[in-house]
Amino acid sequence: MSENLWGNDPMWVVLLKALLIFAILVLYTLFNIWFERRVVARMQHRVGPNMHGPFGLLQSLADGVKLGLKEEVFPKAADRIVYFLAPILAVVPAFLAWAVIPFGPEVTIPFTDVRTALQLTDLPVAVLYILAVTSVGIYGIVLAGWSSGSTYALLGGLRSSAQMISYEVAMGLSFVSVFIFAGSMSTSEIVAAQEQWWFFLPLLPSFIIYVIAMVGETNRAPFDLPEAEGELVGGFHTEYSSFKFAMFFLAEYINMVTVSALATTLFLGGWRAPFGIAQIWPGANEGYWPVIWFLGKTLLFIFLFIWLRGTLPRMRYDQFMHFGWKWLIPIALGWTIAVAFMRKAMQEELFTQQTVLWAAGVVAVLLLATFLIPEKKPQEPAAPEDEAPAEFDAFAGGYPVPPMPDRATTDRDASKEGRL
Repeated sequence: MSENLWGNDPMWVVLLKALLIFAILVLYTLFNIWFERRVVARMQHRVGPNMHGPFGLLQSLADGVKLGLKEEVFPKAADRIVYFLAPILAVVPAFLAWAVIPFGPEVTIPFTDVRTALQLTDLPVAVLYILAVTSVGIYGIVLAGWSSGSTYALLGGLRSSAQMISYEVAMGLSFVSVFIFAGSMSTSEIVAAQEQWWFFLPLLPSFIIYVIAMVGETNRAPFDLPEAEGELVGGFHTEYSSFKFAMFFLAEYINMVTVSALATTLFLGGWRAPFGIAQIWPGANEGYWPVIWFLGKTLLFIFLFIWLRGTLPRMRYDQFMHFGWKWLIPIALGWTIAVAFMRKAMQEELFTQQTVLWAAGVVAVLLLATFLIPEKKPQEPAAPEDEAPAEFDAFAGGYPVPPMPDRATTDRDASKEGRL
């Protein structure tokens, strides 16, 4: 891809690409909502939306119009300025992250002679830009929980911030191995580096770590602790209604597509055609066809999100944080060090590429096997056999309570039981 294209597009081309990205994300969100409801309905032997439009495709649009026309409700104890600002802070960064996502190669705009890349712009640190922008979105969630004046909403916002801190560390470490292999942080150059091999093959542990971390980052099941209905009513958006609630809903689904597009760009070859198609069809990676491959790969990750939601129960919050800090981050750090060593060994020609691939496969299998090892729980010290069982006062709290099998009742309990 020619470097002289970046920053040299006419203003109307930049505005056109920005408008198309916005339209694609909105339409893709409407489709993903319908897709999730249909897939989950299929898993649960239900019908799902099928009345509005062909196959129910207009159901998401009808729901969006309904949310926009519903009555606005303002909590009495809310901080109005922050209350209005929070949904904007949540949804705007979700759109901004797509400024550096490549949809395809250089193309010629129809009916013109202008050539441009199917990407709004690129940066030498494009992946770090995505991390920075998406991290701003957490402020919207935290401020929504704080400004609502509700304890449940505040707890949901604090949970979401703790999740972001925990799982963004593992996500960032999974990116380091990609940077080492590609030699760049630019999204377009990372895609170009995967012309022969997609990075999910030699970097399978990084790919698995990223997939787990992206589910935790987007607050999706089984990691949807900030929205746990059973304990927090609805989480950080409990006190929101109408269009402001729809903005949080839109931000969640766009973030799902964002992390899916980032996984496609870093590990699945980006907009390149799947294996075998480019060998049979030379034009598969030319023109506008790569946009189809790119959106198809992101749809696979969206299906993974839906599959997890329809299959796994919600984790406990302590289990979730324990898994992130004591398992995911140490494994990601150890794998990053191993990748740096292997890359240096390849540059010094100590190992061949085939040897590195085999070694990466063995390490991935060993890492997966560690999850099957049950965690040892500390054993409680056994009571001496000659020690008499402690006496139990059944009426200590004012109400008769039956003793446990290893407890003996006092004489006072026995006399009261006799009178009763």
